[in-house]
Amino acid sequence: MGRRLSATLYTHHLQAGLFLRDRFMLRRTLNVGLAAATLTFFATAPALATPTSNDPSKAPAGNYELDPRHAGLVVKVAHLGGFSRFTMRFNALTGGFTYDPANWQATKVNISIDPKSIDTEIPTFNKQVAGFFEPDKYPAITFVTTSATGSEGKGTVTGDLTFHGVTKPVTLDVTFNGSGPGMLGAGTRMGFSGTGRIKRSDFGVTNEKQFAGDDIDLSFEIEFVKK
Repeated sequence: MGRRLSATLYTHHLQAGLFLRDRFMLRRTLNVGLAAATLTFFATAPALATPTSNDPSKAPAGNYELDPRHAGLVVKVAHLGGFSRFTMRFNALTGGFTYDPANWQATKVNISIDPKSIDTEIPTFNKQVAGFFEPDKYPAITFVTTSATGSEGKGTVTGDLTFHGVTKPVTLDVTFNGSGPGMLGAGTRMGFSGTGRIKRSDFGVTNEKQFAGDDIDLSFEIEFVKK
């Protein structure tokens, strides 16, 4: 009786071991096959999303809309006279433009920023900073371009900035990163990077002058998608 029980247990253990071995081998085979297929795809496919030209005269005509997932405006202000540049980011941007490559210098870009979207990375401080902009009274910061110049992907863009109820002309240094197909060749994208500087006092934002400087450095990364 004891020998028969031992033999039965041995058989069960052996069958379980074989099952686990076969399962492991199947999983490894599937993983290897998936990895090989992935490598083959990336080795043989064209670049998934790469600008094809930074010549604005070669970008496709049409209506373009800002991609909010790939757009951000970073602002920096001197802290206590310049010990550091306190860095914040506006996260909610919308906008777009109609594009004619034969007359790209006249492109009118409209950008709107939600002042309540300011992000200091200090949650309790965000609302306080946004309050300086009186967002309930002035619910949007807007920028509308009036002219653009440049060559070889670099230039300047001038436009009217409306901030805190005041409108003034502002010129930005802009790099046209190029246009080209999006992920897996889907759609058409344009990408831009830029910098600029304004004085917040020019727009009536004079809060906390003893703690924060007047000059505001701007830096943005932004993509537009052809509709």
